[in-house]
Amino acid sequence: MKRREFIQIGGGVAGAAALGGLTTNWGGLYRNNIPDPGTDGDRVVPTFCELCFWKCGILAHVKNGRVTKIKGNPADPLSRGMLCPRGAGGTGLLYDPDRLKQPLVRVNRNSGTDFEAVSWDTALDEVAERFQRVSEQWGAPALALFSHGYGGNWMKHLFKAYGSPNIAAPSYAQCRGPREVGFELTFGSGVGSPEITDMRNSRCLVLIGSHLGENMHNTQVQDFAEAIRNGADVIVVDPRFSVAASKARHWLPIRAGTDMALLLAWMNVIISENLHDAEYIENYSYGFEQLKSHVEAYTPEWAYARTGIEPEKIRITARIMAGARPATLVHPGRHVTWYGNDTQRSRAIAILNGLLGSWGRRGGFYMPQYMDIPSYTYPGYRQHPTATDRPEPSAYPLSDQVLAQGVCDATIPGNLRTESDVKGWMVYGSNLPTTLPDPEKTYRAIQELEFLVTVDVLPAEIAGWSDVVLPEATYLERCDELRAPGYREAFVAVRQEVVPPMYESKPGWWIAKELGNRLGLTDFFPWQDSMEYARMRLEQAGLDCHVLQETGVIRGENGPLYFEDGAPAEFYTDSGKIEFYSQKLASYGFDPMPTYHDGEVAAPPPGYYRLLFGRAPTHTFGRTTNNRLLSEVFDENAVWVNSAVARRWGLADGERVHLQNQDGVRSTFTAPVKVTERIHPEAVYIVHGYGHKAEKLRFARGRGIDDNELITRYKTDPIMGGTGMNVNFVTFVRAVDAPPQVATDGREEVDV
Repeated sequence: MKRREFIQIGGGVAGAAALGGLTTNWGGLYRNNIPDPGTDGDRVVPTFCELCFWKCGILAHVKNGRVTKIKGNPADPLSRGMLCPRGAGGTGLLYDPDRLKQPLVRVNRNSGTDFEAVSWDTALDEVAERFQRVSEQWGAPALALFSHGYGGNWMKHLFKAYGSPNIAAPSYAQCRGPREVGFELTFGSGVGSPEITDMRNSRCLVLIGSHLGENMHNTQVQDFAEAIRNGADVIVVDPRFSVAASKARHWLPIRAGTDMALLLAWMNVIISENLHDAEYIENYSYGFEQLKSHVEAYTPEWAYARTGIEPEKIRITARIMAGARPATLVHPGRHVTWYGNDTQRSRAIAILNGLLGSWGRRGGFYMPQYMDIPSYTYPGYRQHPTATDRPEPSAYPLSDQVLAQGVCDATIPGNLRTESDVKGWMVYGSNLPTTLPDPEKTYRAIQELEFLVTVDVLPAEIAGWSDVVLPEATYLERCDELRAPGYREAFVAVRQEVVPPMYESKPGWWIAKELGNRLGLTDFFPWQDSMEYARMRLEQAGLDCHVLQETGVIRGENGPLYFEDGAPAEFYTDSGKIEFYSQKLASYGFDPMPTYHDGEVAAPPPGYYRLLFGRAPTHTFGRTTNNRLLSEVFDENAVWVNSAVARRWGLADGERVHLQNQDGVRSTFTAPVKVTERIHPEAVYIVHGYGHKAEKLRFARGRGIDDNELITRYKTDPIMGGTGMNVNFVTFVRAVDAPPQVATDGREEVDV
């Protein structure tokens, strides 16, 4: 008998409600009446987007109280007046009829478990009381936060004030973490977000499993297009002929899992033919002689047997890279958790850039510029113990963030060597059943919780497991923390309310503040609202709040971007130089230089194919899951199958199939087959984020296949704890041959 069962959010509590809710603005003023001949609206409000993490500046057009159009803000350095399809379709989230509309609390009735719509006071009192109950029995660290999205900063502040160190972002260990650690080990700095890639000035661009043009990071796609217009050579390494590959001079259809072999062979060619940047390496590097000796055995002929890439193709592409140096950019990628050796693969990419002299050089990596905005002054946070996310304190020694899957492990008694387990979760903007690998383990952890509260805009799967569901306002209905990222131009941007929150939704800052007051943390929330908070920070920086409100962006002064223009050549490594050889890795017992280990990445078993996944230009993460506007272009995913494989199986283009993985897990729903020459015969590919089971996602439910459902295995990176998820294999089950089944969510039946 399970302690907790999945329940759907019923129509009775999520039905229509009157428009209304909290509204805030800068002192009651709306001065941002920007003339725009493209609209007949009442006003145009600058803010920034959150349909993905890029956070481009936008201009939201408002007429008669409704947002009618969203355009890029020309004043914003990230959007430059242009938006990707997702950003332009933001009203699809704002006016989604399936939005969470009221606070909900799980109740037990005679007829079973259900959700009941309640007032905000009742819901917040329940959350605070349950937090206190967990804290009194097990301590504040027994509470954990999973956060994804900019509004999560308020929840992080709440948890730090309350005394819990268990604050995890799935985007670290499930996406970008290995890249940051690999580059920090090599250059002493990560590549950040937005990435400090000088793509627009590159003369040679190398993309390794990086799907620019599909994974629509607005600024990077603009820079990619500019590089192509300027005649840059593009080299794409990918088992799939992606959109980026269609723009490439050379497409290398590599056997999945062998990227390290290719990277080492490229190093072999560049060093053995004296194509490296000798002066740069002499001035700035440590361990070149060790690297030279290390890669001698990794010849193109050696790599061919592993990668399937012809030796001459390896040599030609290496020479093209070297011929364009230092304006050669081997892109670090974004979603890099593939095979469990991901830190070392990212480090190999960093070392290759170092050999070409691209770090701190035009066309490679620039030195980021920052706007200095003073932090808000708070009382000191409580002393935090160590986060409960490791099997032992020495595990994953170079991880500098809390691991989301580690917190999940710590919720299951006996999984970690710790005296106290995690007992309560707050989940902000992250649908964990479709985010964390091995979803069955996520469900097991949820079963052990004393309390689970979800803060979200949509009724995603995680909401059905929650004790309390708090409806947050969308990014177009709320104010948030100021944004001043490291970028090629120093700037600060503001998110401000475009229209008042609909229904009974509230902004994240308000939710955090109200919970803080109930938890005795009033001193940590002294401001009246987020705009007062932002205004105080801006005034300390000597900036005009009204100017920022009217323009959405204030730009600062910039220093040099490149070493040759006077940027300081500072490397925050142990040696103070670019480290081709890492003493730090050696001290922990890891390979000091990237090494290829035969058999480290298993090949597909007979009749199975490696499952690869990615993005589509109109779809990313949970915020586009149910967007009817964007789905007019891409309404479900398809299974890319190599033509030869399709012939072997007798699969026709458009035929619907289930995918079934090596552990016998079959996808709940089906998707059409896309028969193509554009995929390696050992792999299949689908777009991530489909196949939802939550009944109240009325549009998204049942469309396509959920790739995460099939990721029952992962390989953990021993250096930083990232979860390599491209280690699962699938086979085909024709829809016509499959017995009927019901959609299941954590082994609890849900009516189809």
